[in-house]
Amino acid sequence: MNKEALQSVIAALREGRTPSLSVEDFPCFSHEATEGNQHVDPTYLDVVAKSLTADDAPTFERALRAMEEGDLAWLGFKIVYDADAAQRNTDNEVTKKYGDEGSADGEPLVFFCNDAKECIASRPYSPRDFFQMKDVTRGPSMHNEQFEGLTWRSVALFDQVHVWLLGASDVASELSALATHVGFKVTVVDYDPAYISEERFPDAARIELPGDNFDGLDEYHAAPADYVCVLTRGHMFDPESCVWAVRHNVHYVGMMGCKGKNTTVHDLVTSRGVTEEQWESIKRPIGLKFGAKTPAELAIAIVAELIDVRYKERYSDEARERHEQSLGR
Repeated sequence: MNKEALQSVIAALREGRTPSLSVEDFPCFSHEATEGNQHVDPTYLDVVAKSLTADDAPTFERALRAMEEGDLAWLGFKIVYDADAAQRNTDNEVTKKYGDEGSADGEPLVFFCNDAKECIASRPYSPRDFFQMKDVTRGPSMHNEQFEGLTWRSVALFDQVHVWLLGASDVASELSALATHVGFKVTVVDYDPAYISEERFPDAARIELPGDNFDGLDEYHAAPADYVCVLTRGHMFDPESCVWAVRHNVHYVGMMGCKGKNTTVHDLVTSRGVTEEQWESIKRPIGLKFGAKTPAELAIAIVAELIDVRYKERYSDEARERHEQSLGR
């Protein structure tokens, strides 16, 4: 999502025109995002666009303000494929009762929702609608397929966390797919085209360094909000990678490797000006501990840790405690 797309929609609605909505701006309707779902496809964006009126402008204006303020917020979509079923109450003895009303109506709806559960929409919504609307805060929705006749989509109004994979190892290949799937923006770096191929990293940005080493890494820059995973093949260029990450003061850096190898890397890294405090800030070995051994298992362990780091970064201690209590943990 970008501000220009929202501004364009707002301008069209204020002028009484039907806005143009594209899957580039609303990727939750892309072929990849809707593949296999018989209830929604990219053409539904046209249905959404035609349903919008000037009354919807405040929803998009609130979304634009959230982007400008860096709020954890989403723009959501109610998608109706069976209006009668959507409005019928189909709760059973397991699900919580949300009254005798199903969805408020059988029409598409665009809404805004942020992590504080503030919801804005152009028409009244039912208690059940609100239950599903606010669920986009789980990103993008956990209960979007719970009730018949409708489903839900959403697009985040905040930036993805950028994860650098330094080294195109087998673990990195597995990690790239998983990290992309759970909402990270991934860039992989290596010098060997046989390893950093599009086939191994179809969804990541790829940087192929010149020569046969990582000397060219210094030509690139990471932001302080980025995460770095040091995964060079055979650990050959772990020292250069660690120094690069520390010098860019990234939010998180983790490195694979056994205790003995880490001692060697420590000596090489500190000899290049990295302090002991900076060395200790590197998570090693990278990933949560639960017996992972294979590349796929190690990737799961690492992505789990990245999710945890992102969760703690985005939410306060109080908010996390409420979340844990709601899950009975």
